[in-house]
Amino acid sequence: MPSIKNLTPGTPEPLGPTVLPEGINFAVHSAGATRVELLLFDNVTDLKPSQVIPLAPETNRTGDVWHIFIEGLPNRTLYNYRVDGPYTPAVDGSRYNPAKILLDPYAPAVTGDFYWKTGDALGYDNSKPDDPERHLRLGDVDNVEGAARCVAYKSDFDWLGDRHPDIPIENSIIYEVHVRGFTRHHSAESDMGGTYRGFIDKIPHLLDLGITAVELMPIMEFDQFDGPFRDPFTGERLTNAWGYNTTAFFAPESHYSYYGKIGTQVDEFKMLVRELHRNNIEVILDVVFNHTREGNHFGPSMSFKGLDNNIYYMLSPKPEFYMDFTGCGNTLNCNHPVVRKFILDCLRYWVTEMHVDGFRFDLAAVFAIDVDQQEKGKTPIIHEIETDPVLSRIKLIAEPWSITQYRLGSFSDRRWAEWNGKFRDTVRKWVKGDIGVAAELGARVTGSFDLFASNEDALRTPFHSINFVTCHDGFTLNDLVSFNDKHNERNGENNRDGANDNESWNCGYEGFVELSNLPQEEKDAIEALRRQQIKNFLTILFLSQGTPMLLYGDEMRRTAEGDNNTVFQDNHLNWINWENAKRHEEILRFTRLVIAFRKRHSFVRRWRYMTGDEDETPNIRTVTWHGVRPNQPDFSGTSRFIAWALEAFETHDRSDVPIYIATNTFWEPIDVELPETPNRRWYRVIDTSRPPGQDIVPEEEAFFLGEPTYTVRPRSTIVLIAR
Repeated sequence: MPSIKNLTPGTPEPLGPTVLPEGINFAVHSAGATRVELLLFDNVTDLKPSQVIPLAPETNRTGDVWHIFIEGLPNRTLYNYRVDGPYTPAVDGSRYNPAKILLDPYAPAVTGDFYWKTGDALGYDNSKPDDPERHLRLGDVDNVEGAARCVAYKSDFDWLGDRHPDIPIENSIIYEVHVRGFTRHHSAESDMGGTYRGFIDKIPHLLDLGITAVELMPIMEFDQFDGPFRDPFTGERLTNAWGYNTTAFFAPESHYSYYGKIGTQVDEFKMLVRELHRNNIEVILDVVFNHTREGNHFGPSMSFKGLDNNIYYMLSPKPEFYMDFTGCGNTLNCNHPVVRKFILDCLRYWVTEMHVDGFRFDLAAVFAIDVDQQEKGKTPIIHEIETDPVLSRIKLIAEPWSITQYRLGSFSDRRWAEWNGKFRDTVRKWVKGDIGVAAELGARVTGSFDLFASNEDALRTPFHSINFVTCHDGFTLNDLVSFNDKHNERNGENNRDGANDNESWNCGYEGFVELSNLPQEEKDAIEALRRQQIKNFLTILFLSQGTPMLLYGDEMRRTAEGDNNTVFQDNHLNWINWENAKRHEEILRFTRLVIAFRKRHSFVRRWRYMTGDEDETPNIRTVTWHGVRPNQPDFSGTSRFIAWALEAFETHDRSDVPIYIATNTFWEPIDVELPETPNRRWYRVIDTSRPPGQDIVPEEEAFFLGEPTYTVRPRSTIVLIAR
């Protein structure tokens, strides 16, 4: 540690470490603390700080912020905090404990192969159940050995003139992807597999697909060892792969760094963003502001608990316990002014310093719970995110539910798009052949007007619906057509975890048909049907109004072997096997071409809803519904066939040719009469029942039909163009 030349009070703003040429300013919020110490470390492995610097309330505190400037400290200084104060969880929720080494919530980087010991500084004297002082500070064991170190880091990364792609959301093709899982498998053939740098190696794949934005599963620093589970077959400790348990919100995940963790992870993440932007691909972060790794009253004190537990978290009427609206042990008190500032500061940081293009907010319905723990339509945090000038140009995507709320369509400001879970469920039911779905399918494929714009004051459009069939939660697309039931035995929870209602269909055999004893002819038939069903899903997804999202690896049939909750599977269940790009080239080709088709036709990417009364308006695209005969759709409860045509009137855009889409989920063929197209003839672009090479073709190779009728084969989808 360089010698400290001088200590001055410093400044309370900005919060976190501010690295300057002459030294570092530290500032941390702690309203209830009576004593704060800044701990400085020479090395990550040191179990004792090299310097302990007490902050005096008289000189180093402004309001509720403790601060100090230390002259002579260099960039990459390692530090933590230790905070003392009242420990009265049963009285007011305070959990100050000087034995606990704490992370700075504003730390720009975190380092160390840390292992947070479970258990807060909390024990019970069960002989005194009604005594508010029954809480014993049994956790007064210094956690310095398991604690991560904060890194005071200022990056000098050269962005080389980087600019946001600013792709309109109606033109977006989102790819939800796990940074580590994208290239960790040996088949990725990357020397830096599983890292930010390794991800860069596969950007050509994203370009080939036609992806315009990657939605990165959590990359803020998280705890890999937060779960108690072991693989029941191998006994191996299972580690958290997904990262929905944030420990440091300003810090990129250090284990995704290839060259180092003392700030290098910051620059490597920036490099990934820069290279994606150079290829006109946006970066959307999946962020978790609804709960933290600290969990419930049994969880560790890592940061917020030890700084201001009763500010950062929603506490129960018995304040030693936590309100749990997330299913993760605690709920961030997002509408408290201190927490609102933290969230806004964090979002601005990732936009201004890290150049990201948007956020997907995990369990965003929690934002609608105010400080009085009542649900409200427009809370301060929602309003401030919507109106913040730094965030004004980026994409905001809400996961509009939590374990206690389902608020799909409620993020009514035009700034918010939402994950459309009803699109997922309806399309799954339809493709597997359920009845009673046709009418709702019509609403979903035309942008879900009933969910997003039935209120005229909402001013929302089809792109506010983020359409998806699969995501990180649940089956992959391959498993959706291969398993009727979840197979989560490897998760160590006796198959109790994960959703039970997946709306999946295995096409006649549970699991991998190549491992079965079925006759080869039957195996081939099942596999052919599975490929056809996957193509049906992809066609409906990418030709529906709204913003489509594809789960990583679905384009080459990534499988999680029937596990629909792979949160603790940091292995091949979450890793892309790139050999599948060749093995399942048929699906990869289909995905690439159906995305290209979507991009070519502007009226599949509408800003306005198709309400059925637009026919008299020039230059407006419209939809017409059909059944086995033109203009006679069957939306009855027994219907398994629906067709619709997208048309353009008086437009000079040559791509705006009429499109006819028909989907048959019946197990028998259906002969349909095609709608008339004056001065045009129908050409086939997609028929998912046809063999590879004919299932989808570039439009210049579209097959001329020549007949006014077409046979839509069982469980298939067709797309025709008129020219």
